Amino acid sequence: MTSTSEAAAPVHHPAGRPVRRTRLQKTRVDPVTIITFFLIVLFVMPARYVVGPLGGAGSPSSMVAVLLLVWYLLSTLSPRWTPIRGRQPLRPVIVFMALSVLASYVAAATRPLSGDEVNAADLGLVLVAGWAGIALVTADGINTMDRLETLRHRIVMGASFPAFVAMIQFFTGIEVTQYLALPGLVEKGSAVLFEREGFFRPAGTATHPIELGVVLAAVLPLALHGAIYCRIPEQRRKRWMMVALIAGALPMSVSRSAILGLFVVMVVLLPTWPSEWRLRAILIFGAAAIVMRVLIPGLIGTVLNLVSVIGSDENSTTRTGDYDAVVEAVTQRPLFGQGFATYLPRIYRVIDNQYLMSSLETGLVGLAALIIFLLTGWILARRARKAAADAETRHLAQCFAASVAVAIFGFGTFDAFSFPMITNVMFLLVGCCGALWRLQTQAPHPVIP
Repeated sequence: MTSTSEAAAPVHHPAGRPVRRTRLQKTRVDPVTIITFFLIVLFVMPARYVVGPLGGAGSPSSMVAVLLLVWYLLSTLSPRWTPIRGRQPLRPVIVFMALSVLASYVAAATRPLSGDEVNAADLGLVLVAGWAGIALVTADGINTMDRLETLRHRIVMGASFPAFVAMIQFFTGIEVTQYLALPGLVEKGSAVLFEREGFFRPAGTATHPIELGVVLAAVLPLALHGAIYCRIPEQRRKRWMMVALIAGALPMSVSRSAILGLFVVMVVLLPTWPSEWRLRAILIFGAAAIVMRVLIPGLIGTVLNLVSVIGSDENSTTRTGDYDAVVEAVTQRPLFGQGFATYLPRIYRVIDNQYLMSSLETGLVGLAALIIFLLTGWILARRARKAAADAETRHLAQCFAASVAVAIFGFGTFDAFSFPMITNVMFLLVGCCGALWRLQTQAPHPVIP
């Protein structure tokens, strides 16, 4: 992964005479810088605005992600610049997932397809290529813990933007994202705010409140890590403000998936914290709940009610009613499914469960690939924690594990692959788990100048 620039400064000859360089000086491009550009596009630009002819695969973040894969593959052609150095368990997992999608694409060609399904299958390959690029560049491209920490901080900063937008939407009912689109993009979907129990359900710059809530739940552990281990007093207040912004916007999505994600974060993190931290966290959480109950009457009760009626309300029973239809469809094409991205709601039905959706579209092989991918992220983070020599790195690893755990549980509550922000974020976070594992368990490889 390189860039080329001409050296302008003179070089001194051993005898003292200046000699000007005439050859081109090659320098290594920092992957974190490129991923930062991707984060800006992902979090700042509203996800519902796309390049018209490309549809769902034409979101700017997806296009940048595909370029990441191209950059990664081109870099592997040169022994000098290849990012593939040493073991990386995430690589074969990504390859397995990509092959399962390709197999489902071939399987889709063996049955009659509508024009919409053909287009969806083609664009689905583009999406998977982008997801692979995000994970591989992150897992193999980050060479030091300092750069990984920089990326963690920028992920938190990026997620703070849709959280801030969501608060504006929640309190004012104004859809401010309509002013953030770049010229030339077209809107896929409406700009109308959702409502539930008399509250606006903000989506920030995401496509849906559920997506926003799960993204914020996944990023919250990383925000907490940055605030807890901030060594610069001048920045500590800003980092806690980002924690408050993300944690405050999360329940405003009025989403069960978001609240369950918050619960998962607490279950994963609290047992590993010192007793003093746990007590402080419980007190802060209780005080925040009281403040929010006073400032926004009814919100806490509404959110708690959504969780308490899981399994008995109409929404839950409708989702469980999908199981019979899914089982029947999967038995017809059990191995490779009917084709990735071809189970369109307007043709079939809405499936609010990514595991069920994967079994339909990519079969049991694709379902296994998804589960293995998510579990690999968890396992790599946990192994990095065991290998870490200091408390800060162990805590960072546990925070990444908590973020992946949010996806493991959250993917069972909505069709995550239909939402660009959460999918891109999760492939990025799993890539970070791979990078952290590599940095903690392998001796650093020398960078060839």
